[in-house]
Amino acid sequence: MQERHKFSSGGKWEDIVGYSRAIRVADRIYVTGTTATDAAGEIVGENDGYAQTVQVIRNIERALNNFGATLEHVVRTRMFVTDIKRWEEYGRAHGEFFAKIKPCATMVEVRALIDPRMLIEIEVDAEL
Repeated sequence: MQERHKFSSGGKWEDIVGYSRAIRVADRIYVTGTTATDAAGEIVGENDGYAQTVQVIRNIERALNNFGATLEHVVRTRMFVTDIKRWEEYGRAHGEFFAKIKPCATMVEVRALIDPRMLIEIEVDAEL
């Protein structure tokens, strides 16, 4: 079994639920579902799909940087949104970061996220 390197952002849910923010195994990095929280754990961009998506991607970028990766290493994004009618807000922010990278991407509507103020959660896979 290859060695697993774990990264924790220190978010309160990581210990409660029992997961890592990101894991690197060989040249692959898996970033768990990430939401629009700041360093203090507060939600950024309440009721603003664009602002939340930007914050989520910045949080993902920090997790990737921990393993020497950047957004350019992302090969897949999965977006879980609470209102698919707002897809343009999420898509515009996603496009600003990934337009040249063009990873495989999925956006699906879900009934709810862990906090009702959260509009989007994104997970990514990256390859070094």
